[in-house]
Amino acid sequence: MIELEGVPELIDPVMVAAFEGWNDAGDAASTAVAHLDKEWKGEVFAALDAEDYYDFQVNRPTVWMDAGVRKITWPTTRLSVVRVGGEKPRDLVLVRGIEPSMRWRSFCNELLGFAHELGVELVVILGALLGDTPHTRPVPISGTTSDSDLAQRMDLEETKYEGPTGIVGILQEACTHAGVPAVSLWAAVPHYVSQPPNPKATLALLNRLEDLIDVRIPLGELPEDARAWQVGVDQLAAEDSEVAEYVQTLEEARDTAELPEASGEAIAREFERYLRRRDGGPQPGGHATADGSDSASYLRDNPGGGRTKPQRPAKPDTEPEAEGDDEDSSEE
Repeated sequence: MIELEGVPELIDPVMVAAFEGWNDAGDAASTAVAHLDKEWKGEVFAALDAEDYYDFQVNRPTVWMDAGVRKITWPTTRLSVVRVGGEKPRDLVLVRGIEPSMRWRSFCNELLGFAHELGVELVVILGALLGDTPHTRPVPISGTTSDSDLAQRMDLEETKYEGPTGIVGILQEACTHAGVPAVSLWAAVPHYVSQPPNPKATLALLNRLEDLIDVRIPLGELPEDARAWQVGVDQLAAEDSEVAEYVQTLEEARDTAELPEASGEAIAREFERYLRRRDGGPQPGGHATADGSDSASYLRDNPGGGRTKPQRPAKPDTEPEAEGDDEDSSEE
């Protein structure tokens, strides 16, 4: 049973969701939602029952001390609400958790129940996958939907993906069948440096989300963290000639593929974003890889990852994951 007694009436609410695990390379998506929750001081109003959806031998609970008392944090999915201030205030319902181990249909139905009760107008699900993309270039972000009308109206791709999928794809389809507009935003993370955190991919997701739902997101230290991350990877790649040569090959392929897209329209979009960021001030207001490897705990002290030096990139003969072979593809 869903009880929402503590949640006020929301203004034009949008649900933004991300899940640690298979759909979250470099922790890019889950860190993006954690950033929104931190910057706008989200208030948790619901948590799904962990025993209904998680295998605790896969996602183990953690024990911690609170003033000398031992407590347990169970892996689960939590919902919080934040209000974005400004001339046109609106509310975001943030869904942050771990890809469930079981009962995916019930899991999605429970989230859709919250969306219905809160009057959510749009669901945006963030994900990240491994791709053949160089760390030195802008992070490719693909926006997809199963709704042809929504694709045309919001300048998105209508998904054509076929193959294995994760909770991001399942939740998007559940929304579509329930008549709730839903969009997935995917960041392509370089497969040769897939270790979290990846603040550059997180930043790219937030920039795309900002455009999609027409809100200005305070970025805090993310731009600086993204620059520090790239400098760190540059230094590590320069120490290995094979990796450096491989990165150069990816750069050439990327530049060749994107040359036709350097249109006046694309340049105009970037210039509009620059103007918004220059003129607007801060608004008031209240990972895992595609091979299915285990992700970190849901609750972490520093979800943004800080400015830690990236781990050494993998050798270029490492095969990218199947879903990352095409940086513009996304597994809905």
